[in-house]
Amino acid sequence: MFATGVENSYPTIDGGRVRVDEMELCRHYDRWRDDFDRVDDLTIHHLRYGPPLHTTWRGADRYDWAFADETFAELRRRDITPIADLCHFGVPDWVGNFQNPDFPALFARYARAFAERFPWVQFYTPVNEMYVCALFSARYGWWNEQLSSDRGFVTALGHLVRANVLAMREILDVRPDAIFVQSESSEYYHALNPGAIGPAEVMNEIRFLSLDLNYGRRVGSEMYVYLLDNGMTREQYEFFLGQSMKHHCVMGNDYYATNEHIVDAGGRAHAAGEIFGYHVITTEYYQRYRLPVMHTETNVDQGPRGDEAVAWLRKEWANVLRVRNDGLPILGFTWYSLTDQVDWDSALRERHHRVNPRGLYDLDRNIRPVGTAYRDLIREWREVLPTQSVVLSLPAFPPSRQGDPLVSQMESEARRRNRRVHDDDTGQPRTRQQTPPPSETVAGNGAKSDPAAAVTQHASTS
Repeated sequence: MFATGVENSYPTIDGGRVRVDEMELCRHYDRWRDDFDRVDDLTIHHLRYGPPLHTTWRGADRYDWAFADETFAELRRRDITPIADLCHFGVPDWVGNFQNPDFPALFARYARAFAERFPWVQFYTPVNEMYVCALFSARYGWWNEQLSSDRGFVTALGHLVRANVLAMREILDVRPDAIFVQSESSEYYHALNPGAIGPAEVMNEIRFLSLDLNYGRRVGSEMYVYLLDNGMTREQYEFFLGQSMKHHCVMGNDYYATNEHIVDAGGRAHAAGEIFGYHVITTEYYQRYRLPVMHTETNVDQGPRGDEAVAWLRKEWANVLRVRNDGLPILGFTWYSLTDQVDWDSALRERHHRVNPRGLYDLDRNIRPVGTAYRDLIREWREVLPTQSVVLSLPAFPPSRQGDPLVSQMESEARRRNRRVHDDDTGQPRTRQQTPPPSETVAGNGAKSDPAAAVTQHASTS
């Protein structure tokens, strides 16, 4: 699966007074047809793409689907498979920020409404990069709530992961064979000296928290104390242990040169550049979760020589092949994003309107050298790599196949399997557990949801 994406971040900065809308800054609202033309020109069949949450989700159970209707209809017409990116670093003004305990349940209803409106969509990233979003919003103080505390971080992380889990549950009720590509930053913290080993080890455990909670993996004793010391209740923690949707999941590992850090004895982290690289770090994540993986984001700026991004593309692709040759089930590769970005050199903290030359195309939609190189890579490798691979636990179909009798049959079988897994130990079937209503006080109520089903099939990797 070769993919790219349309950058659709929309956090707020400056105390919530300024919305950084990358789709607007990159002129996608005006040029989305041109952008889809560029996807076709590259012969890319999978696109990370989502409607802007802050303009689509107008209130509790109120939506403006106008832009999504146009764009998703065009993707379907072109037979481009969207990986629906529903929440990308921000929420609408009326929600506030990620400290709002009502956000998870409200967002789950939005995700269900999206799935009901676009039932042909099979691939989803309900909440993008939960760890990064919580870190930048509530630990570094850069976005949204702009807090700088462990308690703020744990609260945001708990709400983001709970929102993702509840959204998956709602989507599965509409589309029982949905596949979730959980794009998350793959990080590593290196100790600068022996005195930094302890702080680095703690940071290397914290980086896993979003996926540990999302996949229902018990955290270590130190992290359990950390969560409870910073506001997560035991009931809220146990909610995550009650989930079992891993068989619908692909672990997306985003990797940039900024993903590795040097930690000093005081616990301060600094950029390290690439030390281990994608192969080593992704292997570590795979050994922890044992899920199919996908390289879901990477890029680097085109520098003064003009070939820096091309060299990085080749390096990342070599890492993907190494992961594959080591026997890990890897689904695909993504250069992110389709076009250049704006102000990501400051992590969207500052409004300088600086263009970051890291897209496959520039903002005038002229192809960059890395775009040409990626197109050539796709042409050379698409037929070499197997088109059917035991990677996913569910069959995947392009938009043009949605509604076919075979697809409908597969959906029905998945729904029946889901219901069987939802049965009580006594054999009595449970009625579907609705997403709990928004809480007026805390993020979680301790209610355990029912596990989803496992289905073993083949999936396309082209």
